[in-house]
Amino acid sequence: MAILATPGYQLQPAAEQVALQTNYITNFNFLNQYLPDTYEKEFERYGNRTVSSFLRMVGAEMPSISDQIKWAEQGRLHIKYTLCTTAGALNANTAVFTVTDANVTAIAIRVGQTVMIQGNASGATNKAVVTAVNTTAGTFTVAYYEAAGQSFAVSTVCTVFIYGSEFKKGTNGMQGSLEAEDEIFSNNPIIIKDKYAVNGSDMAQIGWVEVTTENGATGYLWYLKSEHETRLRFEDYLETAMIETVPMANTTNAGTTGLIGSQGIFYVVNDRGNVWGGGTPTTLADWDSIVSRLDKQGAIEENVIFANRGLSFDIDNMLAGLNGVVGTGGPTGVASYGASYGLFDNDVEMALNLGFSGFRRGYDFYKSDWKYLNDPTMRGGLYAGGVGTVTGLMVPAGSTSVYDQIMGKNAKRPFLHVRYRASEAEDRRYKTWITGSAGGAATSDLDAMEVNFLSERCVCTLGANNFVLFRYGS
Repeated sequence: MAILATPGYQLQPAAEQVALQTNYITNFNFLNQYLPDTYEKEFERYGNRTVSSFLRMVGAEMPSISDQIKWAEQGRLHIKYTLCTTAGALNANTAVFTVTDANVTAIAIRVGQTVMIQGNASGATNKAVVTAVNTTAGTFTVAYYEAAGQSFAVSTVCTVFIYGSEFKKGTNGMQGSLEAEDEIFSNNPIIIKDKYAVNGSDMAQIGWVEVTTENGATGYLWYLKSEHETRLRFEDYLETAMIETVPMANTTNAGTTGLIGSQGIFYVVNDRGNVWGGGTPTTLADWDSIVSRLDKQGAIEENVIFANRGLSFDIDNMLAGLNGVVGTGGPTGVASYGASYGLFDNDVEMALNLGFSGFRRGYDFYKSDWKYLNDPTMRGGLYAGGVGTVTGLMVPAGSTSVYDQIMGKNAKRPFLHVRYRASEAEDRRYKTWITGSAGGAATSDLDAMEVNFLSERCVCTLGANNFVLFRYGS
C-alpha cells in the first residue's frame, strides 16, 4: 500500500512580512480561571531546515577583484577529426579528404604524418601517410598503405586520427609546427541581498515562547528568531544561487532589468558536461555507459555522487542485487533468508545495514545524500520524473591545474569553487550591517533596526567535462 497523500508535509511558508497571529496569545478572557499548561520551548519538528553545505564540502572560496572571472582549460593533446569526407573512390591508391568538423579554423595535419581512417557508417578502416596539406581549404591528401587501396566509397564521411609519422632516408625534418590551443571560459559574479527589519517597540516586547534556530540562537525575543532565520535563509541562498543561476539570455529583459545572470553549476554541466537523461541509472550496464563516457573525458579516479533519495536507493538496490547470497542462518530448524550486504556476517539479531557508501567500477564512486534535492521546499518538491528534474550530480574529487589570469600563472584549483568580490578596501564575501536607531544602531532617525545582508559571488566549474548530471529528459 502506498503512503497516503493526506495528511502530508506542510509547505506553507514559515515567514511572512507581517506579525503572525499564531505567535502571540490572543485569548485574554479573565472569566476563565484555569490556565493551560504550556510548552514554552519551540519543538523542532522539521529538524535542521537548512539545505546548504554542498559547496563547503566539495569546493573552496577565494577572492576576485574583477567583474569577470576568466580561466583557461587544456585542450586535447592528440589530433582527431570526426567529419572528414573523402573524394577518392573505392580501391583508390590516394585520396583527398576535406575536414568539416565544427570550430576548426586550420587543420593540424602535416605532411609525413601517418593516420588511421575509419568510415563512420561502415567501420571499414585504412592506414595512410599524408602527402599534401592545404590548411586554408581544410584538405589533406593521403597515400594508402594497403594494397587494395581505399576500403570505402567516394564521399564517405570518416574519422581520422594521427598515430605517428614516417619519412624516407636523407630527407628534411617535419615541416611546420603546432601551437597549443586552450579553451577560455568565463563567469561573472551576481549580487545577492536580503534584509530583516523590526521596529523599536517590538524589540522591547518579550514573548512567552522560547525560540531557537539551527545556529544555536535562543531566547524569548521573537525578533531574534526572525533575524536569525533571515540570516540562515540568506546563507542557503548563497549556495542555491550558485547551483541554479543562469545567464540572462532574454535580450528584452536584459535591457529592462539591467541584469546579466551568471552560470550556475547545473547550467554549466548541462551545457558542456555529461548528462544522464534517464533519471537514475539502475543497472550495472547503465553505470558501464557512464564509465565509458568518463574514459573519454578526464578519467578522474575518484568521484562523489550527490544524490536524491531515489538515486541513492537505486544505487543501493543495484549493488544489493549483485549479492544474491541467501542461507539458513536463523534459529535451529527455522529457514531464514536474509541479505548479507552492507555489514559483514549479518545475522538475524543484527541491525541490517541496507545501504552502501560507495563502489568501484572502473573508477571509485562515493555516494552522499544531497538534502537540497530531497527538501520539499526546494527541488525535492518538484514533479518526479518531469523533464529537467535533477536526481543527482557527480563531482570529481580533488583539484585541477588552470591558468589563473589574476595570478598570471598556473594554479591548482578545486573543480568547484566560489569567487567573491574583494579588495583591500571592500570585502563582499558576506557583508552584514545594521541601520536605523534601534538595537544599538544610530545611523538614522528611523525607529527600527534593519539588518542588511549582501554578497557578490559566482561559481567556477572547472573541467565540466568531468561532471555528470543525473536528470530526466533528453
